[in-house]
Amino acid sequence: MDRRKPTVQMLGRYQPWHDGHTELFKRAHSKTGQVAILIRDTGEGFHNRDHMIGKLTVAGFSMWKDYEIIDVPNIVDITYGRDVGYTFSEERLDPEIERMSATRLRKVYNQ
Repeated sequence: MDRRKPTVQMLGRYQPWHDGHTELFKRAHSKTGQVAILIRDTGEGFHNRDHMIGKLTVAGFSMWKDYEIIDVPNIVDITYGRDVGYTFSEERLDPEIERMSATRLRKVYNQ
C-alpha cells in the first residue's frame, strides 16, 4: 500500500470476519484501490486474522498491496470539525448480506 494515496478506512470488531464484511471490503476497495482495516480492541480476544486474510485472498486481494490490518483502541465515536478532506459513507448492501451478523456467528462458535 502507498500510505500517501487516498485510502478507505473500515473500522469494526470483525469477530469473526464473515462474507458480509468481505462484500463491504470489496465496495470500499473499489473506491480507491486500497483499504485500511482497523480492528477495535474490545477485549473479546476473538481476532481471527487468518480467517479474514484467507477470505480476502480467495477473493483475489493481497495484504500490503490492497489492504493492511491495524489494531486500534476500542473506538466508539468519531468526531470531526469542519470539512477536513474526508467523508463518511454508509454502504447499503443486498438484504441477504445486510442480515449477516457476527454476533450470531459468535454464539454458534461458543456453543
